[in-house]
Amino acid sequence: MTQARRLESIWVTREAYDRLKQELEQLRGELRSGAGDESAAGGETERVDAADFDSAIEQQRVVEARIRQLEDLLRHAEVGETPPDDGMVEEGMVVTIRFDGQEEVERFLLGARELLTLDPNVDLDVYSPTSPLGSAIFGKYPGDVISYTAPNGRTMRVEIIAAKPFVPGAV
Repeated sequence: MTQARRLESIWVTREAYDRLKQELEQLRGELRSGAGDESAAGGETERVDAADFDSAIEQQRVVEARIRQLEDLLRHAEVGETPPDDGMVEEGMVVTIRFDGQEEVERFLLGARELLTLDPNVDLDVYSPTSPLGSAIFGKYPGDVISYTAPNGRTMRVEIIAAKPFVPGAV
């Protein structure tokens, strides 16, 4: 997968894609049913106090924003299989790294945050493959040491310790 292709798409498993699509349909249904309830209430909506009305409007905005986010994500989704457990850093991998001079390691998911919705008990940071760190380590293997320029302009060195496929329930 080329750098340009990674900028246009977001890798997701079939399971993640289906779950996101289901959430989108559910939210669209809620939005439609909510709009119908308001018009069916007729004059009763005038008796709803301003705080309830403002809360309902804000909730509708949140739902509409999530719908737009899901539509964009699904439009750019590249559905693929779980990556092979060959150690290569790529989208869909849980990566363990160590920054130069540090004793502790860091673990994160390389890919789309939406993959984490498949396992709500997972507490991982998510890095985009197009981020400075993500693009520097993409295609590399455990044992590789890479230098990259961080957003603050500093040159960072990082060693890849491990890269394992993200499997919901197994992290």
